[in-house]
Amino acid sequence: MSKSLNLYGGLGVGLVALLTGAYNFADRSVTPIPDEAPRMNAEADTDFQLIASAQASNAAADGKFGLGRPALPEEVAAWDLDVAPDGTGLPPGSGDVWTGEEVFVEQCAVCHGDFAEGVGNWPKLAGGDGTLADEDPLKTVGSYWPYLSTVWDYVHRSMPFGQAQTLTHDEVYAITAYILYSNYLVDDDFVLSNENFLEVEMPNADGFIIDDREEAEKHFWNAEPCMENCKDSVEITMRATILDVTPDEGGTEEEAAAEPAAEETQVASADATAEEPAAEEASAEPAAASIDMALAEEGEKVFRKCKACHQVGDGAKNRTGPVLNGVIGADFAHVDGFRYGKTIQEMSDEGMVWNEENLTAFLADPRGFISGTKMSFAGLRKDDDIKAVIEYLKTFQ
Repeated sequence: MSKSLNLYGGLGVGLVALLTGAYNFADRSVTPIPDEAPRMNAEADTDFQLIASAQASNAAADGKFGLGRPALPEEVAAWDLDVAPDGTGLPPGSGDVWTGEEVFVEQCAVCHGDFAEGVGNWPKLAGGDGTLADEDPLKTVGSYWPYLSTVWDYVHRSMPFGQAQTLTHDEVYAITAYILYSNYLVDDDFVLSNENFLEVEMPNADGFIIDDREEAEKHFWNAEPCMENCKDSVEITMRATILDVTPDEGGTEEEAAAEPAAEETQVASADATAEEPAAEEASAEPAAASIDMALAEEGEKVFRKCKACHQVGDGAKNRTGPVLNGVIGADFAHVDGFRYGKTIQEMSDEGMVWNEENLTAFLADPRGFISGTKMSFAGLRKDDDIKAVIEYLKTFQ
């Protein structure tokens, strides 16, 4: 027992001596912390900045920063996508209207509509002919853009939204051809290519002038701009609902008051039509016998907007929409084998027919006239176009 105590006692004394020596050695090796840490002189810091700036200036003067490398020709070419109005930069390729319709519906219609008429407040690409002098002009590819190269270049460079530059050259040619067709600028058999590109003349090609405001309006400039009380009074000249930048949620009080009367008129018309369908059908023949052929020819041009979904004439077949042969005076759901929507089928069962009044209301606002219609077309803006289309349809009775 005593031998064990002596052994452990000796080990304990040795361990204490070892730890004491290690602590003393470590304490002498630690660098003492100064009472006040050194700080960089502000003037010295400014000097460093001036030196760095001077070196950068000298490097810029020599044209050498020592960073990166010159871009290779093929790398520059990959970013050089612009197409000039004279056709410079236009790659070889071609595309027809009907191919363009298919690609447009798949890639562009979600924002711009199946017929380039625009969805909500997304841009309208078609229409607006003759509106540039109006108080609220509709600026589209057909009514405003001066160069076709701008259309091709923009679609190629920036579209589809979120997937820019995923379209092939041929697809861009086809989409451009379809946009031209939607604006009545080419026929449905048109094929656009780099070879006939410059032959297409845009309606507003001469509508732009050189911007000379720097000199012409120099006398309007003031050395000291007015910052407050610049006008005696401020007046509201236009509201957002008129500018079509906010959703229409009810319109004016006058419009709201007029809506019930309009609904009563429409219901009365529907009831009268339901009671006398035979009379409507009987009146179709005399109407067909007195067709205004000049107006019908205009309607054929307008009907191009409809041909993507509806066919007429010999050999016509149902497509997205039913054939329209014999539609004047026919029941709403009169084409055998075509699957109509629930609402239009119910209206047909109630005895409603496609007389001129109903056709006019439908062509002006399809979704407003038939709730839940599958037809995505927003409607024709001009009354003359509606009359012309109806006259054209009379030729297929």
